[in-house]
Amino acid sequence: MAQGEKPYRVYRGGRVKGRVPTLAKPERAPDRTDRKPFRFKGPGPKPEKTIRDVNWRRGILIGVIVLFVLLLVWGVASYLALRSGAKAANKRLPKSAKAALVPQSGLILSHPSVILLLGTDHSSRIRERTGFQRSDSIMLLRTDPGKGRLNYLSIPRDLRVDVPGHGFDKINVAFQLGGPSLAIRTVRRFTDIEVNHVVIVDFEAFTKVIDKVGGVDINVPAPILSNKFDCPYKTQARCDRWQGWRFAKGTQHMNGMRARVYSRIRENKLDPGESDVTRTERQQEVIQALLSKLTGLGVLFKLPFIGDDIMRPLTTDLSAGQLAQVALVKKRSGNELHCRLGGTPSFGSYLQPDEEARRTVAAFLGQSAPQPPLPGSAYGSGCR
Repeated sequence: MAQGEKPYRVYRGGRVKGRVPTLAKPERAPDRTDRKPFRFKGPGPKPEKTIRDVNWRRGILIGVIVLFVLLLVWGVASYLALRSGAKAANKRLPKSAKAALVPQSGLILSHPSVILLLGTDHSSRIRERTGFQRSDSIMLLRTDPGKGRLNYLSIPRDLRVDVPGHGFDKINVAFQLGGPSLAIRTVRRFTDIEVNHVVIVDFEAFTKVIDKVGGVDINVPAPILSNKFDCPYKTQARCDRWQGWRFAKGTQHMNGMRARVYSRIRENKLDPGESDVTRTERQQEVIQALLSKLTGLGVLFKLPFIGDDIMRPLTTDLSAGQLAQVALVKKRSGNELHCRLGGTPSFGSYLQPDEEARRTVAAFLGQSAPQPPLPGSAYGSGCR
């Protein structure tokens, strides 16, 4: 053994204590197949869109275009149907009635407007009432788009007023003596309200319109058993046994015939305190229910098919565009004010105007706060 070298050390066989070193695994290249494609957020060329993205966006665009075209076609068809009926309704109004109106200041959609609603009721079932031309329902409607409010003023047909050129008489006689022109001038003289538009409703044909729109919902405040009129049966023997029309309390869905009967009830055997004023309020409820139905989406979808039928029972100066504005104002109105004129019974079946009439007219015009009728006054003027 050379000098300076260490002697070999002999180890016994066996497992060496401690961890046995192993070779490191070779590094694998990252797998990018399960990752989302990298999108450049900065400037530079953008990656091409996939076929799925292009088809999805193109489908949405085509759907929007088709929907827009359908709505446009539907709107044009609705307007044309309404315009056709409105032109026929305009021709039925005498020129003298148009001359009695005060021209509208601005658009109905943005300016207050007063519309006179006259309802004529000449039952074809009763011979003596056929051709009857008195206005059984007289009501003023004031639109106030600025305040989002609709105001109604109901005028009893038996109210004793000065009819121009004919002296004092019931206010509904004016329509029979001089048509809508004299009715407009009579209402204006008594209330001192300028009337901008007029709508004459034929209640006999009104029932068909209610049926066309699928009926109306009326809230009946109390049970009703009417006197016998317009018997629904064909035989006289059955009509003799018939007690009269019945209406239960609560909200009811009525077709055209039943809504018309409800609006014509003058006597309720279950409540002797009801009067002709109550009958006028029922007519007002039917008209308002129909107005609400006409401005609903269901009727708007049917308008191309029923637009001409809706206008058939009407005579008016309102054009199709103005009728659409009234509908929009009605749709956007947040609240409604219901007022009525009244008085004290006198001279038989007349109503002598009371002192509260002027205050009620001022509330209708928005010039004062509305007040209810005086306590204990069944026929008194007031608002609710």
